[in-house]
Order: sequence, then structure tokens, then C-alpha cells
Amino acid sequence: MSEDPVAFYNELADYYHLIYDNWDRAIERQAGVLGPLLEERVGPGPLRVLDCACGIGTQTIGIALRGHTVVACDASEAAVRRAEREARERALDVKFAVADMRTMSGLPEGDFDVVLAADNALPHLLSDEDLAPALKNLFALLKAGGIFVASIRDYDRLLQTRPAFQGPAFYSDDGRRRMVHQVWDWDGDEYVVHLYLTWDDGSSSVTKHFATRYRAIRQSELVERLAASGFDGIEWLTPESTGYFQPIVIARKESKG
Repeated sequence: MSEDPVAFYNELADYYHLIYDNWDRAIERQAGVLGPLLEERVGPGPLRVLDCACGIGTQTIGIALRGHTVVACDASEAAVRRAEREARERALDVKFAVADMRTMSGLPEGDFDVVLAADNALPHLLSDEDLAPALKNLFALLKAGGIFVASIRDYDRLLQTRPAFQGPAFYSDDGRRRMVHQVWDWDGDEYVVHLYLTWDDGSSSVTKHFATRYRAIRQSELVERLAASGFDGIEWLTPESTGYFQPIVIARKESKG
């Protein structure tokens, strides 16, 4: 099984919503945190937002439902197709593209108020040689005064214990049980996540296994990389202060003058 993130999300696209107890409620809940956060720092909008790691649309849909103009892209073609379908079913006018943060060659547009990379997307960039061009590309896509917003796992804490297991979480779909859990294999400051989804399809139990690799980026390391890419006013927000499920970093492209 490939650990490549594009292959991981291509394989996971049809099942990604099963990670959540209720995906629609998760969309609403996350937008309820991210939306006000963007609006307080940039303005009420409607804002022009780029979701540069949109996946199947968890954040894209919620931000668009708040009335903002959203362009969404991801390196996974299957995830983008799923996100496009989900947005269309909700009558949302969102532009989609397949694009890798390291090049953004599939996204000719720019001049965004906000660039968003949520749900631990940046740690898929396993080296500074991958992270640096990605951050520079995202900086260039922002208008002066715009902000970059990313959420990532709390690696400062996780690196102290290097946990081997996450979950299990048990859900029920009309009386049918569903279980989600992860096994983490650490290799220095990198780790492979093995994601297992198990559910009852009415006649038997089905289990799907997906695997991908992450880099555990400390907060001070990411601040240093953001500053080197031209960002200023960098701040970290804790889950305790926002109600979001991961720490959030915000960095601004300062206006000239």
C-alpha cells in the first residue's frame, strides 16, 4: 500500500465522510469557528477564499455556505471530484481545480483575501524543500493584507510521547455500527498513519485500510518557515481558545507602505 498522500486521498475520497460521526454537522461546526475567525481578521466580506487542500470539501462547503467566494483545489483528483459533486448538490458556486501546493500550476488565479490549509495538510510536505516553495506560492496568491490560515496537529505535544494508537471511535448509522481508529508508526520526526474504517453494510462487516506519511512539524519550525516566506504577524491559536479540533496558525501578508 502506497504512503503517497495523493494515492491515500484518491483511495479515501469515497469513504472520507465516514471518519466523522456526522459529516454535515462537522461541516457546520468547523465553519462556525473558521468563518468568524477569518471575518474578524480580514472583514465581513464576502471574502475571496482559496482552500488549497480542500479534500472532499469539509471546509470549502462550510465557508461557501457563509456567503464567501471560494476557490478550492487539492492534489488528489478523486477528492476534488467528490468535493465538486458535494458542492453542486448543495447549489454552491465554487470553482475547483487539481493543484499541488508545491507548484500550484493548475491554479492561475490569485489575489485572495484568505488562503486556507486545514486538517493537518501541511505536514504531508515531508521536507523543507517541499514546504518552502509551497509557502511561497501561497504567499504570492494572497493580496496585500490577506491572511494564511492552517490547522495542524499539536506536534509539540505529540513528539513528547509519540503515541502509537488513536481511537477507536464508535458511531451508529441507523443502528448499524461503525468504528474508526488509527495506528501510528513513528520514524524519527515522521510517522505513518494507518487509518482503519469498519462498518456493518447490513449483511457483513467491511473494513478498509488506508496509509499515509506525515512530518511532525513543531510550531517554532513552522513560524520560522512562514517568516522566511515573507509572512508577518504570525500567531498560534489553541483549541481551548477557539473550540476547533486542532491548533490554528495565522500569518499575514502585510500591506506595503
